[in-house]
Amino acid sequence: MIKRIEAGPRMSQAVVHGTTVYVAGQVANDTSADVAGQTRQILARIDALLAVAGTDKSRVLAATIYLADIGTFAAMNVAWESWVVPGATPARATVEAALAAPAYAVEIVVIAALP
Repeated sequence: MIKRIEAGPRMSQAVVHGTTVYVAGQVANDTSADVAGQTRQILARIDALLAVAGTDKSRVLAATIYLADIGTFAAMNVAWESWVVPGATPARATVEAALAAPAYAVEIVVIAALP
């Protein structure tokens, strides 16, 4: 069975298949925030999507973080490290990439397990 969360004409914000939740790339709503602020917004959004799917951040298996400027890596990590569950950190990659709009400083994709 496949469950689509916040399905739109182009994409779903999350998809559940079996016991795995795939969260689409999330970006900040308030792009006037710095990279840490945008990261906090995104992680809150991920928390909400995971809750709808029936899981939480302690079950995140993998994350890919896209930064518009890799020079903001340390600032992004401050927000990330306050969000992740100690002892339950996911596999993670962080890369510099051109994002969909210049105002986006960060985009985060996660894959999580259901309980």
